[in-house]
Amino acid sequence: MHVHILGICGTFMGGLAVLASELNQQVTGSDQNVYPPMSTQLNKLGIKIFQGYEDVTQLTPKPDCVVVGNVMRRGYPVIESLLNQQLFMQSGPEWLARYVLADRHVLAVSGTHGKTTTSSMVAWILEYAGLNPGFLIGGVPNNFGISARLGQGPYFVVEADEYDSAFFDKRSKFIHYRPKTLIINNIEFDHADIFANLAAIQLQFHHLVRTVPGEGLIISPETDHNVHEVLQKGCWSKQITFNADSASQTGWTVRHQSADGSTFDVYLNNTLQGTLKWSLIGQHNVQNALAAIAAAAHIGIDPKVSLQALSAFQGVKRRLEVRGVERGITVYDDFAHHPTAISTTLAGLRAKVGQSSKIIAVVDIRSNTMRMGHHQAELATSVQAADDVYFFQSPDISWDVEAVWRNSQKPGGVFQDTQSLLNLLLKQVDSKEHVIFMSNGGFNGIQTTFLEQLKT
Repeated sequence: MHVHILGICGTFMGGLAVLASELNQQVTGSDQNVYPPMSTQLNKLGIKIFQGYEDVTQLTPKPDCVVVGNVMRRGYPVIESLLNQQLFMQSGPEWLARYVLADRHVLAVSGTHGKTTTSSMVAWILEYAGLNPGFLIGGVPNNFGISARLGQGPYFVVEADEYDSAFFDKRSKFIHYRPKTLIINNIEFDHADIFANLAAIQLQFHHLVRTVPGEGLIISPETDHNVHEVLQKGCWSKQITFNADSASQTGWTVRHQSADGSTFDVYLNNTLQGTLKWSLIGQHNVQNALAAIAAAAHIGIDPKVSLQALSAFQGVKRRLEVRGVERGITVYDDFAHHPTAISTTLAGLRAKVGQSSKIIAVVDIRSNTMRMGHHQAELATSVQAADDVYFFQSPDISWDVEAVWRNSQKPGGVFQDTQSLLNLLLKQVDSKEHVIFMSNGGFNGIQTTFLEQLKT
């Protein structure tokens, strides 16, 4: 079977390419934004990639199935050719459900934040427990070095995104997955390019809840009002909560937490399960860990085993990833896509390095929601844990980024080209400082270039 994947270098579609290859299907694809880590993963598999969507010869010979990524739009020559030829097409989530998830116990991780890290934790716990799970994750867990695999046995872990499935299927991706174990990490307004408001997002989550069987389990944060509203619309499955911020008597909680979140005790229904000492930091990752432990417990994994697994968890590429240390300067790469993610990541880094160390945050305003002008007030407050802040403004942003930077009351500035930004950083950075590049895209490779030029 020949599968051609349109938008193959996205984290989700690239993962599908890996799974299709493991199913011994012939895989080709195309994309117009190619950058690591997904491009590296696909090159290793020997998958032929066409550049862009103009060349319709990529559909010759005719594939048995064209998997259409949600970046594709009517008007692209390859899409018009696909429709004119009436080739068989599926959305990525539909293909995944049909060829991979059928007859598997699906553990799905959803929510605005923390999906990639939490699904990576769940997959690693199952691996550590000897269950050899399959998984599809929107990033590359360092414990595996790949974003997807079929695995063996009944369990499959999937990062369950609320973004739409394809230009012809505007339902959220996760509607296709039919999870038996569902984590809802949190819900905030995002993806303003497809959702009019928070209520529209909550409706999709309600539809997701409707797909979970009665004997399934929904794991949710105890204090997230937006999640509570979704569950109050109707829930027919078992439920359990997690909360890293209080000594609640029910659900999964923590106590005796260190300031940076690197050590804490885990409790279930007020009973101590064990202590976790690990390499991750930040309150958000403590929350993620609780959700992952709860998901593993649902399929019978002893929490003590989960804690042992997480003590060896190595994180995920581009999630506060240390890219290197040169001249005493630590350089990080972080997949920031929303003010809350920026805030929690910087707060975790501040707790780790202390008040005497300088943190320089370089923020690429790249997500569709932020580029459209949403979250401007939140952006200004999200960077408060940093000392200096530099915003990168792409040409398609028409609102006043300078005002956001001024409202942050932080030294720094706004730049419209990465070379000027790079030159200034190289002049001003000093030893013992921490420079964190925050972007959910390639950021023109500034992270790598900055680190290389520090060496000279």
